[in-house]
Amino acid sequence: MSRARAARRTETTNSPTGTPCADRLKSGGPKETKLDVLTQYAWIAWLVLILVFATIEVFTLEMTFLMLALGSVAGLLSGLTGIPWWAQFIVAAVVAVLLILTLRPSLLRMLRRGADPARSNVDALIGAAGTVVRTVGPAGGQVRLQNGDVWTARLSPVTEQADVAVGENVLVTGIDGATAVVVPMERSTQA
Repeated sequence: MSRARAARRTETTNSPTGTPCADRLKSGGPKETKLDVLTQYAWIAWLVLILVFATIEVFTLEMTFLMLALGSVAGLLSGLTGIPWWAQFIVAAVVAVLLILTLRPSLLRMLRRGADPARSNVDALIGAAGTVVRTVGPAGGQVRLQNGDVWTARLSPVTEQADVAVGENVLVTGIDGATAVVVPMERSTQA
């Protein structure tokens, strides 16, 4: 075999089996289009979307962005099977919409159901019993509530009594600023 022929044979093969690759040698290798690059690195875009959606969900708790993140996970998993980027997008969109329509409402119900039914702060004081510490009238006085707090107090306008003496029991009917609105305990049990 001549030297020229041997050189030509080496140029046209890429492996010991003799597979021709003259076209690749002439063009400088395989050409990658922008879509090939997009498909090849789509998994990075999916990971970024998942992180962005999950971060937004942490701050909103509306479950919409959680569903979008789960749709993005479906897009990522479909991309690992080798389907094109547009098919990955369709899979992600369909899964996200299905989750928003089916799973999100039940998750929101579960989230709302867990609310604390116990009253707190000022709301917890309404209906509390107390004992008069300083004579309470329409203008003011002081009461010690059942939790031990001492509050300024005044009689409710619905009471006909002028004053409530020290040591008598009262019931808180409302809070007006930092003042407890009270009625004598006897009145509250008759009503």
